Formats: sequence, C-alpha cells, structure tokens
Amino acid sequence: MNRQCDVDLTSFNTFGLCSRARDLVVFDDVAQLPALQAVVQQAGEVFVLGGGSNVVLAAQVEPLVVKVQSRGIHLLESRPDAYIVQAQAGEAWHDFVQHCLEQGWSGLENLALIPGTVGAAPVQNIGAYGVELEQRVHSVLAWNFKQARLMELPAAQCGFSYRDSRFKHDPAGTWLIVAVRFALPRPWAPVLDYPDLRQHSVLGGAVDAQAVFDAVCQIRRQKLPDPAVLGNAGSFFKNPVVPQAQRDALRAQWPGLVSYDVGQGLYKLAAGWLIDQCGWKGRRDGAVGVHERQALVLVNHGGGTAQDIERLAQAIRADVRRHFGVELEQEPVQVP
Repeated sequence: MNRQCDVDLTSFNTFGLCSRARDLVVFDDVAQLPALQAVVQQAGEVFVLGGGSNVVLAAQVEPLVVKVQSRGIHLLESRPDAYIVQAQAGEAWHDFVQHCLEQGWSGLENLALIPGTVGAAPVQNIGAYGVELEQRVHSVLAWNFKQARLMELPAAQCGFSYRDSRFKHDPAGTWLIVAVRFALPRPWAPVLDYPDLRQHSVLGGAVDAQAVFDAVCQIRRQKLPDPAVLGNAGSFFKNPVVPQAQRDALRAQWPGLVSYDVGQGLYKLAAGWLIDQCGWKGRRDGAVGVHERQALVLVNHGGGTAQDIERLAQAIRADVRRHFGVELEQEPVQVP
C-alpha cells in the first residue's frame, strides 16, 4: 500500500482544478483493507477518490485521500435471467462497459462514455439515455470503516434515488466501495425511450447492443466536451423536480419549457434549458465558464480553482432562482 504526502491532484480530477492532498494512500487490493483501516483510524477524516470525474476539489484537501486503483472483471454466474458480473472499483467505467459488450453481456450500453470508475458509479447512481445504474446493480461490496468489516449490500439497501445513494449521505468516511456486482438482463432488449436515441439514424431497423453503444457515444461526443481536452465534471446541476402546478405555471409563462413527467404529480425540468434561457451558455468568467454547446456543463479553461467554480455556480443558481423560482442543486461532490 503506497502512501505519499503533499500530492498534486490536478491530474486526478477531470475538472483539472489546481489541488493538493496533504496525505494520500493508493488502494489496489482487498488484502490491504486491514492495513488501510489502521491508517484511516489514525488519520480521522478520509475522502475516497476514484476517477475524479464528479468532484470539485479544494485547493488543499485536508482529509486523507484514498485513491482507488483496483482492477479485475469476472463473470460470477450465468443465470437464465441475467449475467452476474463483478468489477473492481478502480476499473474505468467506460472500459468496463465496452468489455461487457465484447463478452456478450449487454445492458450497460446506454451508460457508455460516462467518465469515472466502477466504484464511483453507485455513489452517484449514474444514469443516461433512459437507464439508471440502480436498474443494473445486483449488489455493492464495500468496506465499512466504522465497523471494520467488508459487507455486501444488495441494491435495495443502497438507498438509490435520482443521482443519489446512501454512500453520499451516510457519515463521511463510512464506506470504501471495493467492487460492484451487476445483473445484466437476459434476454436483452434495447432501451430506446430517450428522444435522442429514438431519432438516431444508427438505430434504424434491427438494433443490437453495439448499435446502441455506438449511438450513445456519438451523441455524447457531439454534446459534451472531452475532459481530456477541456476540464469539466459532466452535468454540474441536477434536473430539478417540481409539482405539476409549478410546472404548469412556468409553462404558461415559458411555452418552450422542457419538462418530463416522472409520476406522482411531479415533473423533471431540464436544468440546461433553464440555464440557457438565463443567457449563460458559452459565457466565461476568468478561468472557468459554461460550455458553448451544453449549458449544464461548467468548464475549466485552465488554471481554475474550486473557488472559481463555486462563484460561477452561485451566480447561475441565483439567475435561475430569479427567473424561474427554481432552486438548482449541484451534482459533483464538494471536497473540503
């Protein structure tokens, strides 16, 4: 288990924010868990870092940083209704999705090209193009630092909801996700409910999982900036959910309002549309700004810090609140 002091984290977060860790340990094998437990107990505060694709890192990160780099993908069981596949937490998410397709284990193709790691995916309950991670999770293997033991949490115990899970709300430093087990459906059926997919030319006629994968990758590349080229953390705000009465009142004033019925008298509003109407798309504030093609994505043009992002995000939230009376919630985790 490799431990280092005063580590530059700029290349460890897709935002490319200037940040340093006072203390960092690399975790890449379950055999290290007892030793890691001792280090964490001594350090007190801990922050688990995967691919750094959904975080806003402070200039100086005070908690002990546990950098997850474990690898390994295995088919645990081939059942009539599903393939049960286990992936270690440090596996790159997109590479894992691609590997599953190559093996004939379909079901994750709608989630292609999402940056980050397998271990981070349940924390955020990632979702895209009609599929939520919780629909594919069998269980999560996680080390509980409070109880000093490895636990298997079935999907029903993970507290999944829209871009959320218990791993975000349990006390900080409780969990280290070690591996995730997926139940990939048999027989497979394409999920094409999302408008962009329904309209995609690749998906005419007979559709297989590879075609869905290719279409999702093409759509994402057209809409979203590559973090390797322009620093970003993907969608920065969650799509707000409001009661029907509020949605109807907004639509009466803004006929072009983009909204989706999510049941029980609630509607999800497109946060990107709200931000765009406030004139933020393509605007720049020093080293940071809003992407020119997708108002939901904040970007770092180079040299940006967490303070820069926070200032920009607060200004956007205030504008949306003033125009629409809607409160936007930040999606990436703010790391102290």
